[in-house]
Amino acid sequence: MIVQPAVFVSHGAPTLVIEPSPARDFLAGLGAALERRLGRPRAVLVVSAHWDTDMPTVGAAAEFETIHDFDGFPDELYRIRYPARGAEDVARAVIDRLGEAGLAARTDAARGLDHGAWVPLRLMYPAADVPIVSLSLQPNLGARHSFRVGEALRPLRAAGVLLLGSGSITHNLRELSARQSGEPAHVGEFVGWIAARAEAGDAEALLDYRRKAPHAERNHPTDEHLLPFFMVLGAASAGAALRRIHASATFGSLRMDAFEAS
Repeated sequence: MIVQPAVFVSHGAPTLVIEPSPARDFLAGLGAALERRLGRPRAVLVVSAHWDTDMPTVGAAAEFETIHDFDGFPDELYRIRYPARGAEDVARAVIDRLGEAGLAARTDAARGLDHGAWVPLRLMYPAADVPIVSLSLQPNLGARHSFRVGEALRPLRAAGVLLLGSGSITHNLRELSARQSGEPAHVGEFVGWIAARAEAGDAEALLDYRRKAPHAERNHPTDEHLLPFFMVLGAASAGAALRRIHASATFGSLRMDAFEAS
């Protein structure tokens, strides 16, 4: 079986799924592009910035509900359903891999998919014909914990499971503006540093990004939207680089970059 990649995508605002943008076009072609290169995945394990728990929790629903975890958006968004089915065997494998790494985990057979999961999945696999398993984040445990989770899950890639981290390469909602023209310098400098370190395979520098990256706290007042990136970083082969596969921005300072660990 061909090894599936680990991919980090920036999911942006929920309107990404209905409004034209370079990021939407990229995600709408990503599933097919990966399939042409590597074949259809057995399942997708998605880690969304919008599901946080005190310990790793595996979303193991037989059929996932679509969670509309946002307010004040167009009615069209609330009518969207993404009828993904689960993958019980993959959910069990996730629990096993985490346990072997010393990471206690539990399952949740009731929780649906939040917009951090279903928005990119609906663009990548619009027919909802690839089985899905979800996994929660633990923001209070930091970047290195998410990296360890990715390391533990790395063997699933060789079993045909695509690992998908969905967050945002920058995420400061207080600075968003649809009227802003051009990219703020603090955003470009931060993303440039992240991309350079990722493409150099410098995991230690990335894990210490709050001290080493320029304007880290301004671009990420809190960690949760970057933690899926660290899961993907951990799921890369030891010392391997992450390749940037997309770069764009919305609302001035919300970057929509994506990275792949192949």
